[in-house]
Amino acid sequence: MEMWDVYDKDRKLTGKLMRRGDALEQDAYHLVIHVCLFNQLGEMLIQQRQPDKDNWQNMWDITVGGSALAGETSQQAAEREVEEEIGLVLNFQNLRPSVTVNFEYGFDDYYVIKTDVNLSKLPLPTEEVSQVKWATKEAIFNFISEGQFIPYHESLISLLFDTRHMIGAHKN
Repeated sequence: MEMWDVYDKDRKLTGKLMRRGDALEQDAYHLVIHVCLFNQLGEMLIQQRQPDKDNWQNMWDITVGGSALAGETSQQAAEREVEEEIGLVLNFQNLRPSVTVNFEYGFDDYYVIKTDVNLSKLPLPTEEVSQVKWATKEAIFNFISEGQFIPYHESLISLLFDTRHMIGAHKN
């Protein structure tokens, strides 16, 4: 059973742990990560979730996502999830999230990375992912409107696509 660290509202570890699936106490939060890989054409690598997943079965999703396990940093969780879900080994140790989104139960760090991946070399399917493909922002919007993609806010998808060109919030 997965165990997660519990954080306070300021993202400080409380020293408490929780089991995946248990309800969080009031004013307690956990850490989630997402990784978005983009190729040189500006397309995002998307994954189709396996039909036996607990949530969002058979749905398309951004490249990788999951919860940080107890004792993991955001970067360690990102490395583990990328390898588990699509079989790719990447080093996140000197990276910071491009965007962090606060949600009701925690903090969600999004890493946006430009890298060309040879899809035929990925060991798919994995336990979590049935297939992957490159997709434009417009294709993802279409998948969302057709109910085939996890229903992210379009503004978040746009931000992730825009962020692949940015370092910081100001134009250079």
